[in-house]
Amino acid sequence: MKSPASFIDHTLLKAEATSAQIRQLCAEAREHEFASVCVNPAFVELCASELRNSSVSVCTVVGFPLGSTTTAVKVFETRDAIALGANEIDMVVNLGMILEEKWDLLEMEISAIRQMCTQPVVLKVILETSALTTPLKKRAAEIALACGADYLKTSTGMHITGGATREDVRLLAEVALPLGKAVKASGGIRSWEDMQQYLALGATRIGTSSGCAIVESWKSSQTS
Repeated sequence: MKSPASFIDHTLLKAEATSAQIRQLCAEAREHEFASVCVNPAFVELCASELRNSSVSVCTVVGFPLGSTTTAVKVFETRDAIALGANEIDMVVNLGMILEEKWDLLEMEISAIRQMCTQPVVLKVILETSALTTPLKKRAAEIALACGADYLKTSTGMHITGGATREDVRLLAEVALPLGKAVKASGGIRSWEDMQQYLALGATRIGTSSGCAIVESWKSSQTS
């Protein structure tokens, strides 16, 4: 079986992350050939430098973790991150817009971010699915895709209601895959066993801070 590394966004989003830890993250990403590193915006430029001439993408977050900054701030964050070297953007939606069913505002916000993410920049929209009812998840997912999202992403991994679930990944896959779009599962995925379940349900990208351990576990499973 193909290494799981190519499905992993190797993630370090802790507030106390240091430059040394980010350099280590990038070194691990080079070694294992992860899909990307996912870091806070302050470290995008460093990652772009560390990963130059590699296959590893630089992913950053916008509106993270609450999603409650203004659209103008999110647009600026996105533009700035891309200028510094990010080629994947994980944006957090405004949950209040979804809970109040202000679909026109949600559409305007995601479209504004998409406009900044010209090809080949990848846009992933974080829906924080664990905080939403099933009808709201589905409607928000449909709007995100209609506005040009490349991926639907389950979670920030920071919300009190939890991270990815099998049910949510299945739902997002049912919406995204028929349209040729993709799903990223994140939040609480720490083992190869966990990851296998989400891949089987249709996720093609996994956000985790346990990427190295997952790859080592996969390697062990191939030799046992």
